[in-house]
Amino acid sequence: MQAAAWRRHLLDGHLSPTTAAAISAFRSASQPALAPQGLGGADGARYMSARAPAVKGTGHLVRKGTGGRSSVSGIIATVFGATGFLGRYLVQQLAKMGTQVLVPFRGSEDCHRHLKLMGDLGQIVPMKYNPRDLNSIKAVMAKSNVVINLIGREYETRNYGFEEVNHHMAEQLAMISKEHGGIMRFIQVSCLGASASSPSRMLRAKAAGEESVLKEFPEATIMRPAIMIGTEDRILNRWAQFAKNWGFLPLVGDGSTKIQPVYVIDVAAAIVNSLKDDGTSMGKTYELGGPEIFTVHELAELMYETIREWPRYINVPLPIARAIASPREMLLNKVPFPLPTPSISNLDQINAFSVDTVVSENALTFPDLGIMPHKLKGYPVEFLVCYRKGGPAFGSTVSKIRSSEL
Repeated sequence: MQAAAWRRHLLDGHLSPTTAAAISAFRSASQPALAPQGLGGADGARYMSARAPAVKGTGHLVRKGTGGRSSVSGIIATVFGATGFLGRYLVQQLAKMGTQVLVPFRGSEDCHRHLKLMGDLGQIVPMKYNPRDLNSIKAVMAKSNVVINLIGREYETRNYGFEEVNHHMAEQLAMISKEHGGIMRFIQVSCLGASASSPSRMLRAKAAGEESVLKEFPEATIMRPAIMIGTEDRILNRWAQFAKNWGFLPLVGDGSTKIQPVYVIDVAAAIVNSLKDDGTSMGKTYELGGPEIFTVHELAELMYETIREWPRYINVPLPIARAIASPREMLLNKVPFPLPTPSISNLDQINAFSVDTVVSENALTFPDLGIMPHKLKGYPVEFLVCYRKGGPAFGSTVSKIRSSEL
């Protein structure tokens, strides 16, 4: 420190008074911008006490710039599960407003590289971690003031079960966030339909995770998105691939179950809007469903219309669908090798589709966060044009014509 001060003294001695005054003004202007980087431990407490109390949202954080990607939003967010489907859209929207995003990852160095392009230089920070190591989790949260948990999985593997991924990890993150002392917002992303009485084990685990998060961190915000639709989704893509490979699509029962799919970008926008408020969304639960309710059959019709194929279905009774999907669940931990990832024959998803999953009547939804969700037909499903057998311009825009209309 003394050597640096001496060099600065020598440098200033050789500058003109005008230049020296300009450098001094630049130093004094740039020093406050460094304060938000130390949000953690004793330094974090000092900076927070100088800015605003930690009990109200992120609306009082120090901000610099016009609000674009090169600005400073004051938010340093650790986004667990950022390398997944929703994560890439959330990171993009956070980075676009000048947020520094810490991206914990446990896979290879390639799994997060697409995220680094979304923010300004140094704003997207990948950090290797182990979700079963408390010290590793604390390290990736040390300098954060916002924690967002997107971790979840709709099928089990030999290493990770529903309870650990959807319940215990969420509880652990909430507990560490509370102990941290500098975490101003905690957002838990659950699933629409999460309930202790759900026929789906994943949804039961999600409900238990919500309860544990609110117990550990009562100010947490719970987001319950419905089935998300987008370029990398796990429903329309899988249906289209199956229909292209086999020439038909199996529907459990008669496809009459009601669902309320939502555009993934709307879900990411809802999370970002909840961070921008003055704390009004803290401790609340939001159910994020699209503006339209579909049956499973109607959603499949939309998929066929977009890929411009003649729809062909096979109705599979629920007991038979469960019997087809059960062997993987029975053998999962009994064979000495990993089993293939289920696509449309996922037993837990079959159970989830056995009951309607729509937004509750009096629930807080998108309008309460200042968002009007997109309808699915049109741009949100435009990514399916890659499945047209003759290219994006193949076929007619009219998918079906009745003989009486000819």
